[in-house]
Amino acid sequence: MKKNSEKLCLRNLTKGNVWDLQESDIFAMWANADKDDDVAENSKRYMSIIRSAFDMEEVKLDKPEIIAKYEARGMHVGIFAIKDKDQKWAIKKHPINRVTDLTYENIHHISAAKLLEVIDRNFGGGWDSLNQSIKDVILEGFDVSTTTVPKERLHKPGGLCEIKLNDGYELLEIEKGAWVEAIFAKAKPKAVKLHITRGEIGEEQPEDEDADVEVKDDYYDNDEDDEEIDDESLTEESYRTTIDEDPNDLSLDAAEISDEDY
Repeated sequence: MKKNSEKLCLRNLTKGNVWDLQESDIFAMWANADKDDDVAENSKRYMSIIRSAFDMEEVKLDKPEIIAKYEARGMHVGIFAIKDKDQKWAIKKHPINRVTDLTYENIHHISAAKLLEVIDRNFGGGWDSLNQSIKDVILEGFDVSTTTVPKERLHKPGGLCEIKLNDGYELLEIEKGAWVEAIFAKAKPKAVKLHITRGEIGEEQPEDEDADVEVKDDYYDNDEDDEEIDDESLTEESYRTTIDEDPNDLSLDAAEISDEDY
């Protein structure tokens, strides 16, 4: 179990943090709580949370050959104690293979490299091929910028690509004729929650008087119009990037990029 999941239990499990867990973690968590009356009373809610991140099937016929079939599908088989009755279940974490698998709950639980791999599977259409709702999910967890340039200019020493990679961004290159679309992605830090207690210092307050304030990172605001790129019509005049630059200058030299580019 991951370090941050060691503090998790069924009582504080959510549809967000459940993505931190693996199949073995789920069974261990349930086993640790099987003596808790809360489990019996709220088992349906806990199962619903687990289902948001895992495929689940109850094993109704407990035979070795049946168990083997579940395991052949990559599922893990274990026990959930529900209402003083042991039930055998097979579970498997939802794979994130397509852009439609991305959600606000799991977007903070994948790497930038994994994100670009998923985008690349989207028929090779690039950033502009994604609908706005999917972009919104991605931008909740990642800083993303794109540029479309002639192939020979993308990896120019000291240019934009080198700067981005040195700053920790991952790169996806999508060829479009003689040009290439470069998609840079870097995970945003998770939002910080500040715990604020109303009242004077030292004054004890009821729990329902407490407030959680979420500080969100609005670094990237994607308000550009979607455009489709025609391979045959791409020219120097049609050069486009999500980073403001002089459209007549394709040098992409580091010295010519201002702080506003980021």
